[in-house]
Amino acid sequence: MKQRPLPAHLRKFVVEQHHEKYSPINHAVWRYVMRQNHNFLKDVAHEAYTDGLVSSGIKIDSIPKVDDMNESLKPFGWGAVTIDGFIPAVMFFDFQAHGYLPIATDIRKLENIDYTPAPDIIHEAAGHAPILSDPTFAQFVKLFGEIGSKALATKEEHELFDAIRSLSAILEDGSASEEEIEAARSNFKEKQEAVNEISEAEQISRLYWWTVEFGMIGTVEKPKLYGAGLLSSIGESVTSLSDEVMKLPFDLETAINTGFDITTQQPQLFVCESFEQLIEAVEQFSETMAFKVGGTESLDKAVRSANTATSVFSSGLQVTGTVTELIKDTDGKAILMKTEGPTALSVNDEVLEGHGKDSHVEGFSSPIGDLTGSEKALEDWTDEDFVANGLEVGEPLRLEFDSGVVVQGTLDHVVRKNDKVIMLGIEGAKVTHEGIVLFETDEGIFDMAVGSRITSVFAGAADSEHFFGGDVRDEEDPVEPREHSPLEKLYGKIRSLREEEKTPQEVIETINLVVTELEDFPEDWLLRLEIVEILTQKPLLPTTKNKLMTDLEEMKKQPKLNKWINNGLHLIKVRKSA
Repeated sequence: MKQRPLPAHLRKFVVEQHHEKYSPINHAVWRYVMRQNHNFLKDVAHEAYTDGLVSSGIKIDSIPKVDDMNESLKPFGWGAVTIDGFIPAVMFFDFQAHGYLPIATDIRKLENIDYTPAPDIIHEAAGHAPILSDPTFAQFVKLFGEIGSKALATKEEHELFDAIRSLSAILEDGSASEEEIEAARSNFKEKQEAVNEISEAEQISRLYWWTVEFGMIGTVEKPKLYGAGLLSSIGESVTSLSDEVMKLPFDLETAINTGFDITTQQPQLFVCESFEQLIEAVEQFSETMAFKVGGTESLDKAVRSANTATSVFSSGLQVTGTVTELIKDTDGKAILMKTEGPTALSVNDEVLEGHGKDSHVEGFSSPIGDLTGSEKALEDWTDEDFVANGLEVGEPLRLEFDSGVVVQGTLDHVVRKNDKVIMLGIEGAKVTHEGIVLFETDEGIFDMAVGSRITSVFAGAADSEHFFGGDVRDEEDPVEPREHSPLEKLYGKIRSLREEEKTPQEVIETINLVVTELEDFPEDWLLRLEIVEILTQKPLLPTTKNKLMTDLEEMKKQPKLNKWINNGLHLIKVRKSA
């Protein structure tokens, strides 16, 4: 699949990366995670991972420039853009549908080096990008985006998403008070408990989680990793292959009925046989979604979403807005739909002239169904059919539907598209059902949608450029260089020893200076580890190395640091003996 141009309604979520803002500590965190993961994953990840790291523009030793990744991904039909943290799920999937990998610009803090619930560049660049070099997987992710962008969530799920975004941001920020963290947790729990149904959006999110995020491939006995959450988390990648985590054969029904918690490691994972199996699964799931099913049950989903959705009439007319009310017959079938707020009318995903959201600011209403006594659907009427049924422009009109809905007024005009009648303009319209007035227009024209049934309902807009606006973010002010903290400066000095040619004497002088000043930071383990690495590669300053090793041994008494330090020392030993 060829990459499509990034539409304007998505460009407004794109931000500048400002690569120069990353501190030496940020680069050190990236380097530690990437070295650990690459050392472990080269033998247990999907075959595309190692080559994909290089071909997607990712370096082991420093945070990548997303512009470089964008160029590197083009041969695979993909691109990359930077976004500011969490974005709505519909938009996230829409980026992927257009062949763009959205990448958060932030990077996890040192204290969250194992895993962060907030989107970060390690997860989204190093986790997602490499496997896109596999053409079948790249096809799967793009297809998933096209389908996922249409999924309808409930109002409660939209509110839960906002709560998750707030909690994740606070947890990663590190400066929030205990009261603020507790308030965010409480809000998250409240919104979580308010979710009382599993929507198609939740189901497809689960499918995404157990495949693109935490998927395994091969056999249950000997699986390989391909999910971004596994390829970007030191802890989860190792734990996932242990007996602590149950491996289940991938099954669509089981996956969409298995919930997940983003704040903890996963208790079970699904192993697919091939990426072709995943394509079949997402296509199978799409057959159950509102955009393919249509009808009253799909309109009900749109009402419960309380967000922008598009309802498609069988004539081809697309109504984009927030569906707030359905009038139903005694059998529970929708016979009239109403939207509130800005509503746009489109055909073939292009808004009709004069029927944009500025023309229908307060909403839109229209009956659904066939006319009584007519063997031919109104959408298929020719000019001769209108005359034969006594309907002429400028003449009084009375339409009676099988549902009992009656529309009266004066026919002002008929709108056709693609050889279908899609809309009637009716002056002085009055719409009733079983004698009850549903609405009437004293002035202006009532635009009545034409269609025997609703064939599709999906999240978002038919013409996204028009409905959501094409405004891009204002140009950001140039980022002023930030003065590095004393500790960041020390990390920078050690980084320069790796990246620049230095004489042994320069190495000795720099390390002596850094180690002396590092005494002011007794809890920092990563910089000590980096210095030990240099002194292991270059047989210099043995006394200093022993001192740093003593510091690290003392720090290892803390359980969390024990794992990180041991992993780092192990890799240094492996690299030395290689």
